[in-house]
Amino acid sequence: MNRLVLVVPNVDTARKIVADLLMEGLDKDEIHIIAKEGIVLEGLPEAGLTEKTDLIPAMKRGLAAGSATGLIAGLAAVLLPTGLIAAGGAVLLASTLAGAAIGTWTASMIGVSVPSEEVKKYQQAIEAGKLLLLVDAPKPRSGQIIDLIRKHHPEAEIKEIEYSPPVLPEMPDE
Repeated sequence: MNRLVLVVPNVDTARKIVADLLMEGLDKDEIHIIAKEGIVLEGLPEAGLTEKTDLIPAMKRGLAAGSATGLIAGLAAVLLPTGLIAAGGAVLLASTLAGAAIGTWTASMIGVSVPSEEVKKYQQAIEAGKLLLLVDAPKPRSGQIIDLIRKHHPEAEIKEIEYSPPVLPEMPDE
């Protein structure tokens, strides 16, 4: 999957691009728009926390750091004369899992409040009233989608980033 990143001059241009992307079979969940607060997107697909913030990268870092810390704590508990040596494997597993959970949770609380590194690069354009458009496109179709975007915005500088969408748990329907 590639993520196409570009600045769009206004809502009307974004609307035309999004309409064509949807007609080409892209899902609304694969299109994300970030705009300055106060700009009305009028039904266009607004980016969520995973696009706007450092949430997913922070969670990955927290998972790694928490797992390592939990493993080290478990090793210390097993190796120190505490009487836990018989249950060493269980202690190591439990401490590693607890560290992973705590690290991921803590990092997610921080990551959700930090802007995405990619979004930071375009902050000046967003503050000037332009829109940041992110399109998650299957690699084989990237060229076709870029051509479609250029039909409405020929001078667009389109950046292609290799992208793996996060796998988030499904929320139950209410």
